[in-house]
Amino acid sequence: PVPILKYHVISRIPYARGLGSSSAAIAGGIIAGLVLAGHKLPCWGSEALLQIASTIEGHPDNVAPAIYGGIQIGIHNGTRWVTERAPHPSGMQAVLFIPDFVGKTSDARNVLQPTVTREEAAFNIGRVAFLVHSLCTGNLDNLKYGVEDKMHQPQRGSKLYNYLYPMIEAAQNAGACCAYLSGAGPTVMALTSGASGDIFTQREKERT
Repeated sequence: PVPILKYHVISRIPYARGLGSSSAAIAGGIIAGLVLAGHKLPCWGSEALLQIASTIEGHPDNVAPAIYGGIQIGIHNGTRWVTERAPHPSGMQAVLFIPDFVGKTSDARNVLQPTVTREEAAFNIGRVAFLVHSLCTGNLDNLKYGVEDKMHQPQRGSKLYNYLYPMIEAAQNAGACCAYLSGAGPTVMALTSGASGDIFTQREKERT
């Protein structure tokens, strides 16, 4: 049996801000437990760590990047969770606005409708395809279309985070490739190329 232990955790991921802190904690906790117990998990062909973490979280959206890194796309194939890494252009950076208040998952879910229309579903399916294509081809100009949404951002922007759309507009006007609500919020994330987002790599003529 594992002896009684006292755990002290330092997390650099802000809690309850839509940044996947719970998934990072789940992945870290499982790995710590494996080390303490002296167990090993199979990887190739089964991805046991992903299966355990995704089952706890309910989806692989955040645990997969926590385990494998990068931008991950995940599904349940009817038997198990599977994920693949989507490429992204070198030098792409994330710029975050992290409010000083937490976002309650229950509040974020309660503002959503229990059903979606055919038009909303078609809109989002097209945007997801555009997003993945933009990442795969390195066409950052199309990212702003790929992150458009009708299923959760309008509802959460109007009822919980009234700064969302003004901030998206401001970020794009300032040179960001795109901006969107991170997870269920309240964080807003913008993606930019190094030339647009980092003053140390900007050419002088780009600075204002």
